Amino acid sequence: MSRSLRLVFMGSPDFAVPALRRVVSDGHDVALVVTQPDRPAGRGYALRPPAVKVLAAEHRLPVLQPERLKDPAVLEALAAARPGAIVVVAFGQFLPKEVRELPPLGCVNVHASLLPKYRGAAPIHWALIRGEAETGVSIMRIDAAMDAGPVLVQRRVPIAAEEDAGSLHDRLAEEGAAALADGLGLLAEGRAVWRPQDGTQATQAPKITDAECRLSLPADPAALVNRVRGLAPSPGAYLPLPGARGQRLKVLRAAVRPGAAAPGAILEIAEPALVIGTGPGTVALLEVQPEGKRRMTGAEFARGQHLARGASIV
Repeated sequence: MSRSLRLVFMGSPDFAVPALRRVVSDGHDVALVVTQPDRPAGRGYALRPPAVKVLAAEHRLPVLQPERLKDPAVLEALAAARPGAIVVVAFGQFLPKEVRELPPLGCVNVHASLLPKYRGAAPIHWALIRGEAETGVSIMRIDAAMDAGPVLVQRRVPIAAEEDAGSLHDRLAEEGAAALADGLGLLAEGRAVWRPQDGTQATQAPKITDAECRLSLPADPAALVNRVRGLAPSPGAYLPLPGARGQRLKVLRAAVRPGAAAPGAILEIAEPALVIGTGPGTVALLEVQPEGKRRMTGAEFARGQHLARGASIV
């Protein structure tokens, strides 16, 4: 690249790691890394640092972990860093006006969709849930409205037929890092051309709620499989199991099968599948996880529950 930029990098989870790694390897001057505070995680609820903090420590980059960006001390630290641009990748906090207007080249965001499609917190999940065959990444400038700022770079990414949110997340994280490198190169060379989004074409990708994880029967089999793909491995789509305890069966892999049967009716148990009716169609539950237990095949679950052909799973 012709010249480097002085940057503040804001990011937190795994998705942001390839972008920070690329920014460092491209020789940009990362004056400060801003990430979320350490949070309790795991069975012991021990404090766990964000993935970006771990990478920043490996490169001996200064780290700030504010609860709120609007705190005067935080704004003072950002100003003292004197960034030419602020890079934001899955940071997890809204950027107030004081932050957005601080760097001369603006706040540059890596977003995991082809904006204006799938604005919001869960673009990867919703692209799969809605059966898209293609998605991508956008390098955009952060404005006051959510994900509505002008776009500098976009890269298209095809979605494989059996891909789930986990694998697509990893591919888009790497593609986003490459697109970010392109965008920062344009900014450094003074060749950036920002294109406004067409708001009339916008679609929304809101945060996933528990209601969206519940698989309801009857259902279109293709839509049910897409929901499983879009929510796997986390937070996970689930079927509520019958009984007073309200147990859930998380469904991690499923496939459409020919035919139709009553909702929940068990048609076949043959490794790895537990095949059930959905009303208008049929699906094979290929990989599941009963609540509090390990992942297993659908057939293994059925045998463990002494389920038989002709019975119902719901």
